[in-house]
Amino acid sequence: MLPYDTLKKDLVYIHPKASSFKIILDKERHHADRCMQNSFKYAKERWVKSNKSPEFKIGDLILVSTLSFNSIKDSNNCKDSFAGPFMIREPDGPNSLQLESTGESMNKHPIFPVSVIKHYSSSDKELFPLRNKPPFEIPPL
Repeated sequence: MLPYDTLKKDLVYIHPKASSFKIILDKERHHADRCMQNSFKYAKERWVKSNKSPEFKIGDLILVSTLSFNSIKDSNNCKDSFAGPFMIREPDGPNSLQLESTGESMNKHPIFPVSVIKHYSSSDKELFPLRNKPPFEIPPL
């Protein structure tokens, strides 16, 4: 590998194979640059198509995934998939939201990425009349 730039300038004679090798290297470098640019362009187009920007507004009610919550006392099989609903206080960058701090679960860190957040939709009271009622208490014996 001897590109033309690394050859001494005071040489009278450059071997023809060295000069043709430099031409080949330049063509391959140009081809590699084009391939990389096409690859970056294709990856960006795929990202834009598949990943939509989050459409959350301040004051929206949302649910937070509990996969990242560490709980020693509860087993993973018994805990809910999502916690909430929580209200959005403000966006904290393009891909994270700061939530209203309610309860001890949110006191540690109220900022969550949008990948673990989904919109909250309340259930219909006519279809599900028993939802959101407090659980019954067992009377003492």
